[in-house]
Amino acid sequence: MKIRQLFDYETWTYTYLLWDETTKEAAVIDCVAEQVERDMQHIEELGLKVKYLLETHIHADHITGAGPIRKRTAGEIVVHENSESECADILAVEGDTFKLGEQQIEVLYTPGHTNNDITYLIEGAAFTGDTLLVRDCGRTDFQLGSNEEMYKSLTEKLFTLPEDTLVFPAHDYKGFSQSTIGEEKQFNCRVGAGKSYQDFSTIMDNLNLANPKRIHIAVPGNMKCGDLED
Repeated sequence: MKIRQLFDYETWTYTYLLWDETTKEAAVIDCVAEQVERDMQHIEELGLKVKYLLETHIHADHITGAGPIRKRTAGEIVVHENSESECADILAVEGDTFKLGEQQIEVLYTPGHTNNDITYLIEGAAFTGDTLLVRDCGRTDFQLGSNEEMYKSLTEKLFTLPEDTLVFPAHDYKGFSQSTIGEEKQFNCRVGAGKSYQDFSTIMDNLNLANPKRIHIAVPGNMKCGDLED
């Protein structure tokens, strides 16, 4: 599986292109509305056939570009069933798999940031959305967030993956691009080095983060899959 990591500087969001080298069948993870032309340039230049537009969750900080890219590629939009999305083509649950040629992408349900977070697994790598960030994790203070669910997703699901599994997050705010499960188990500032749930919860409850600047337009926009003109 080939992986291309792209970055949106306005929202600190990583978008990923995955494709099977033989068939050129491809998936796009967490595309951003303002970067549709950039993403389409890569898709067209590399001769990719987009099968899936994979969302790790309903985002609160940017509007997805999945809807506009679907119109141009006929790729199917995938989000977790808890999103109750009416615009997505597939409402996924844990254990679902998606094929790109002979390559396989597996759905792992990793809630905590919201109740609809998905990690997408391929051989040797995990695309962890806002659940596991490099040396960090997603916030849990929104209505659909949960310290308890986040801790379970991190320690009982993601940290049980092989330690050499590459971690590709949905965001970065510190200049990091990727990590490994082994590194995060040891060095993650919120949950690494065997931190207890009590310690983790205390950290999360005292972050005092401001709301994302685009939250009021991002969530409703993403419930329309970014098709704001429809």
